[in-house]
Amino acid sequence: MAREKTAFIFDMDGTIVDNMVYHTQSWITFFEQRGMAIDADAFFRTTAGRQGKEIIRAHLGEHLGDDEVARLNVEKEAVYRDLYGPHRKTVAGFDALVNRARMEGVVLAVATAAPDANIEFTLDGLDLRRHFDVVVGAANVARGKPHPDGFLLAAERCAIAPEHCIVFEDAPLGVEAARRAGMRCVVLTTTLPAAAFADFDNVVAIAADFSGLDIDALFAA
Repeated sequence: MAREKTAFIFDMDGTIVDNMVYHTQSWITFFEQRGMAIDADAFFRTTAGRQGKEIIRAHLGEHLGDDEVARLNVEKEAVYRDLYGPHRKTVAGFDALVNRARMEGVVLAVATAAPDANIEFTLDGLDLRRHFDVVVGAANVARGKPHPDGFLLAAERCAIAPEHCIVFEDAPLGVEAARRAGMRCVVLTTTLPAAAFADFDNVVAIAADFSGLDIDALFAA
């Protein structure tokens, strides 16, 4: 029997590409330049999936104006791209999975907290945009994860009901955003171990990479 119309919605950073250590290092550098020390592990767990403007205001003050926040965010992201550029590549098995999914009629989307410059850096820099029917970034929604806004907008633009979408994520805030959106989630342990996701009831699979994931089994879960 044919499946309902379905979609895969991919987080980008830490999921399509294994780059979160470079994002964290760029934030450490950014805050060190301002006399602030941050713990890398705690920082990732509490910020991965949030928008840059949210992180900047949380650490430097809610009083900052939009123009100042935008300038600071551009500064930080330029450091990240310099750090990660020489290492840019997809997580193992990604290309094979999206090609299989496309052949099976699964609609493909990206929902990321990244700004447009980083989306271009990754999706266009690796010639990945051609795979996706929909791309949603920080510029398209007011709130980052754990709010479900990005995932819900991606589903809406795909014309797929949330319950027929599966999200691919690497961070607890992203899995929580998928849960709030009413979506199941596949976790990639690119950054955190499986134990970090033990409390989420919407996780249908946990994997080190995309290799070996069975599309029918994921939608049947």
